[in-house]
Amino acid sequence: MTPEQLRASLRGEVIEPDHPGYDRARRIDNGMIDKRPRWIVRCANIADVVLSVKFARQNKVVTAVRGGGHSVAGFSTCDDGLMIDLSLMRGIRVDPAARTARVEGGATWGDVDHATHSFGLATPGGVISTTGVGGLTLGGGMGYLTRKCGLSIDNVLEADVVLAEGRVVRASADENPDLYWAIRGGGGNFGVVTSFLYRLHPISTVYAGPTLWPLEKAADAMRFYRDFTLGAPEDINALFAFLVVPPGPPFPEHLHSQRMCGAVWCYTGPEEKAEQVFRPIRRFGPPAFEHVGPMPYPMLQQIFDALYPPGLQNYWRGDFFTDFTNEAIEAHVKHGARIPTPLSAIHIFAVNGAAHRVGRNETAFSYRDANWSQVIDGVDPNPANKDRLISWVKETWEDTHPYSAGGAYINFLMAEGSDRIRSTYRDNYDGLTVVKAKYDPGNLFCLNQNIQPVPTQVG
Repeated sequence: MTPEQLRASLRGEVIEPDHPGYDRARRIDNGMIDKRPRWIVRCANIADVVLSVKFARQNKVVTAVRGGGHSVAGFSTCDDGLMIDLSLMRGIRVDPAARTARVEGGATWGDVDHATHSFGLATPGGVISTTGVGGLTLGGGMGYLTRKCGLSIDNVLEADVVLAEGRVVRASADENPDLYWAIRGGGGNFGVVTSFLYRLHPISTVYAGPTLWPLEKAADAMRFYRDFTLGAPEDINALFAFLVVPPGPPFPEHLHSQRMCGAVWCYTGPEEKAEQVFRPIRRFGPPAFEHVGPMPYPMLQQIFDALYPPGLQNYWRGDFFTDFTNEAIEAHVKHGARIPTPLSAIHIFAVNGAAHRVGRNETAFSYRDANWSQVIDGVDPNPANKDRLISWVKETWEDTHPYSAGGAYINFLMAEGSDRIRSTYRDNYDGLTVVKAKYDPGNLFCLNQNIQPVPTQVG
C-alpha cells in the first residue's frame, strides 16, 4: 500500500510535514519530546486504524499510537514514521441498566466522566481529565477511586484490538483470554485498542479536596498518611504530595508559592458519615489549609487541569512501595524540600484496598502487593530548566529507590531500559513475551515499555 492509496482509502486525514496543521498535530503533552513523524493518520473509525496498521506493516515503518498523547516517555510519537492518531475516535455509549460504558480509544477521562456522570456513575480513571483513556488504562490506571473500585484495568470487561496483521479481535474473559490478560497492564505492546468496555459504579458526588501541612510537619504527615491509608475504610482515598502551593484560589495568599506537603482526599461513602471518617484526619493537625467538601466527581477530576496544560517540560521517575520506613520518609522529606520549580512535585498514590483483591498473576499488572505508587514529577514550562528538572528527579529517585519494592508503574517510567521493564512485570514478564510473540511477532508495536516477542519453547 502506497501513501497515496492509504490517503484515498481513509475516512480520516493524512497529515504530512507540508500540511499547515502539521506542527500542531505532531505535538504531544510532554514538551520535552520533539519528534517529526513522516505521516500522521487522524483515524475517523476502526477501519482507518486497520488500514494504517496494514500500511505500517507493509512499508516497515516505525509506528506510534496516540490516544491522549500523555505518554511522558514520548511513545505516542516518532521520527520519520507513522503516528496513528485516535483523537477523533471519542465516542462513548453508556448503558445505565448494565452499568457499563463503551469508550473509544481516543477519548479522554474528561469525556468519560462527562458521559457517565449524567447517569450518576463513574469508573476509575486518573487525576487529570485531559489524559487519554487508552494509555492510562493499558498501563493499569490508578487515581482517586483505586481503593474503592480497583484499578482501571480491574474494570475493563472487554476491548476491541487491531492486531499487527490488521485483524480485529475482541479481548475478554471468553474471547482471546491470553490477550485480555496481557492488555490489562501490559501497555500498548499487543495492538491498537480501539474501544474498551468499562464497568461503572454508582458514584456521583464525592466529599473531597486538599489539606496542606507545613514542611516542618512533613515527616509526621507522611507517617500519618501511611498509617491512615493502610487501615481506613475503602470509601476514602488520598493522593499525598510534596508540592509548591499554586498562586491562586482556593489557596490563601500567604501560602502562595510555598513548599508544603498535603493530601487530596476523595470519600465516596454516604455524605452523612463524612465528618466521622474525616475525624482522625482533622485530629492530626491543625492543617495550614483545608478545602474539603461535597463536589461532583468530575469536578475533582479536573482540579489540576489548568495547572498542567499540554506542552510543559516533563521528566519523571517512579517506584512502588510496600512500606514507608522512617528512612524512606526522611528521604522523601529531604527532596520534597528541594522541589526545583513551581509545577514539580512528588506524588504518592494509595493502591491498596480493592486493588489488592486481584492476584498478582491475574492480570499483567504485577504489583498487587504494593500499597503505594510514587512518582517524582519534574515539570516546568521553560525548556531552559530541563537539566535542572532531570537532575532533581534523578537525585530524588536515587535516594528513595533503595526503600522501594523494586519496580514502578509503567505509566510513570521514562525510557529506562529492559531491566527496569522486567522489574516492573516480575514473574509476569515471561508470560507477556509469549503473548507478544503470538499477537505481534514482528514487534510492530515497539514504541512502549517494550516486551520482546519470545515464542514458547517446545521439547
